[in-house]
This record gives sequence, structure tokens and C-alpha cells, in this order.
Amino acid sequence: MDKQLFIILIVISILTHLVRSVYEVLKHKEMLKPNKLTFVIVFTNMALLWISWVLLCHHDIFRMIPSVVFKSIGFLFIAIGIFLFFTALFTIKTLENYDGDLITKGIYSKIRHPMYLGFIFWLIGFPIFFGSLFSFLLSFLLIANVLFWRHLEEIELVKRFPSYSDYKKTTLF
Repeated sequence: MDKQLFIILIVISILTHLVRSVYEVLKHKEMLKPNKLTFVIVFTNMALLWISWVLLCHHDIFRMIPSVVFKSIGFLFIAIGIFLFFTALFTIKTLENYDGDLITKGIYSKIRHPMYLGFIFWLIGFPIFFGSLFSFLLSFLLIANVLFWRHLEEIELVKRFPSYSDYKKTTLF
């Protein structure tokens, strides 16, 4: 059963990432206009994405034996990811469809995409914390996917905000 659950969690994790990527591409090509329904779908997909990721890391059948130091490093990555995500969320006050001016205050004065960076920290932190070898290796593919979402958003932000190019020069990620 553990092997079957592991495979199911891999499939769910990859599929939820693909669904989010399709959404981002359709939004980028202006073939989909975000609305309340798409928000619910994307929010549900992202919840499933993160739940499946944590469960995958926990049930990974390829184990490393993490020392207390590695578990602590994994926990630190998770905590930094949570801090980045929620600090950004409380600054921007939305998960999707922000219509205001370019936000350059708070965490956004240092990091352009703190939510995506938080995701990356989670993708690395959970496998390290749980000692999950396969999940750790899979995280590199999923990080590439998050970087793809970021790339599409950067293109949109450059078009939308004339000052974005200057903003990029003064911030990280």
C-alpha cells in the first residue's frame, strides 16, 4: 500500500503543478480572464498541490536518514518559506488578480516574488525535513516549474508597469 500511495501522491503533485502551469499559460496568452471561479479552481488546486507535496515527502519510500542538523535545516527552509509567503500575502492582500499599483513596500522592497520564493523554500525544505530522497530530486523539476510561472509573471509586469524594469534592478528574485 505504501508504494501505491507514494505513486498516487507523485501523480497528484505533478498534475497539480501542470494544472497551475496551464492556467498561467492561458492567463499569459489572454485566453483566460481570472475571475471568482478561476480563483476557486486555482486556490483548490494549490491547496491540493501543497497537501500532496507534504504527504509525498512524508510517505517517500526512498529515504535518507536525516540527522538532527538536516531536519533542522529542512525546518528552517519551511519556516522561511512560510514567512515569505504570508508576509507577501499580508502586504499584497490577495492571492490572484491584483489590480493596483506596483507594490514596492515591505517585503516587496527587497524581493519581487516572495510567494514564489516561499514555494521554492517549501519544495526544498519538506524533503530535507522528512529525509525524502525521491521528493528532494523531484523538487528540482517542480522548482523549474515555479520559475516558469515567475517568468510569465515578469513578462506581464514589465508590460503593465513602466517602472518595473527599474524596480527589477533594485530587488532580488
